[in-house]
Amino acid sequence: MNRLIIGILFLASINLNAQKFLGSNGQIVFFSEAPLEDISAINNNVSAVFDANTNDLVFQLKVSDFIFRKSLMQEHFNENYLESDIYPNSTFLGKVTDNKNGSATVKGNLTIHGITNNIKVNGGMIQNKESIIISAKFTVKLEDYSIKVPTLVMYKIAEEIEITVNIELKQLK
Repeated sequence: MNRLIIGILFLASINLNAQKFLGSNGQIVFFSEAPLEDISAINNNVSAVFDANTNDLVFQLKVSDFIFRKSLMQEHFNENYLESDIYPNSTFLGKVTDNKNGSATVKGNLTIHGITNNIKVNGGMIQNKESIIISAKFTVKLEDYSIKVPTLVMYKIAEEIEITVNIELKQLK
């Protein structure tokens, strides 16, 4: 599915003078700081495409690719909270709206758990002729994506989750 979305975006925007950048081994980390327990997970299989002519930016990941330090946490995350069998992917479709001196702002639609919300994120975007390095840190509210936390574990899972993004995209030639 990752390759399908990236392929569609790439084919839909082919241009002889286009500057397109592609990354397939980006990293997204999420962190939940709660009174009884901190929870974190990492996904090292994040894909992204950036079109420097249009400033379009697309991210996609497979939810089940998040790795936790405890296998039970990973099981609960996939089965009870994100329901990765029903909602296997999360995506961001947007545009870079400002990019100066290595700082960038992106606006677009973030889809998690089948729910799409418009977001604005500030981060880093360092570009040279052959690659772009993107980094950002932002928070998402579980309620905004209809992710329900049972009362029994409400002190173990934060209502807002910190997301950290790091990826290097290489220019397509």
